[in-house]
Amino acid sequence: MFQFPARLVGAAVALTLAAANPVLGQQLELKLMAPAAPGGGWDQTARSMQQALVASGVARSVQVTNVPGAGGSVGIAQFVNGAKGDGNQMMVNGFVMVGALAMNKSPVTLEQVTPIARLTEEIQVIVVPANSPIKTAQDLAAAVKADIAKVTFAGGSAGGVDHVMAALFAGAVGADAKKINYIPFSGGGESLAAILGGKVTAGISGLSEYEGQIKSGKLRAIGVTSEKRIAGSDIPTFKEQGIDLVIANWRSVVAPPGITPEQKKTLSDAVEKMVKSDAWKEVLKQKGWEDAYLGGDAFADFLKKETTRVTDVLKSVGLIKS
Repeated sequence: MFQFPARLVGAAVALTLAAANPVLGQQLELKLMAPAAPGGGWDQTARSMQQALVASGVARSVQVTNVPGAGGSVGIAQFVNGAKGDGNQMMVNGFVMVGALAMNKSPVTLEQVTPIARLTEEIQVIVVPANSPIKTAQDLAAAVKADIAKVTFAGGSAGGVDHVMAALFAGAVGADAKKINYIPFSGGGESLAAILGGKVTAGISGLSEYEGQIKSGKLRAIGVTSEKRIAGSDIPTFKEQGIDLVIANWRSVVAPPGITPEQKKTLSDAVEKMVKSDAWKEVLKQKGWEDAYLGGDAFADFLKKETTRVTDVLKSVGLIKS
């Protein structure tokens, strides 16, 4: 019986797979920018994507570059101006960039990039020392309404997600957000020391930052910013305590301006395939990140609304002048 040469059979299989899955057939060669220094959240996201894109068979190679500076303002400027029309490039960004661009009065904005997908999010938490008289979110609300200047919040950089959350908390309980006493720290270790030492009233951060101290009993978590309680956790949400506060530190990926609809679809399909892969699910498990995948027009709409919300909050606390 006649047998096809092995190389022809292999070629036929490859063509069949390529037809069934154009992204897999193309075996993309991508460049991915992390607009921050190595080691941070955006860098970790970019390098995790690099691993998962290759492991899932979406990309043949992914080159990660770091362009740090000004909360992502330097990176996005280089990305928008230097990668225009390049359908093989993407950039990681997130909540922090929204505030940084507004505060730095950047001539380049997120309106200029091509939205691809939101990837992950981390729920925020407010903690107090274990010996604090504040037991619940309503206790903190009462203190803020009584004398907001006496309530000190420790968190990350000015204008970042922690700062925005402090302002949203004040507004949600009927206090003047412009009067919040927010103390920014450059690192989680410094803010933790201030909280444990009683130097501040409360601390704000991503839940994973203080999870160890919460479990050990050194810190008391008075509320998380998710819509519903996190599975397996006994920490109440702010919403169930009567305070309308929902916020998350999200991270996403975007493409340059000027790409074609076909190029956008290729990148969108690649990212969607990646987030469904076992390799990406393992990343989420190892990093403790929440899956927050949102693609297409829904993500573009989310980005617009989030930009408006964050900008309005930063104006309310005087970090952006109207």
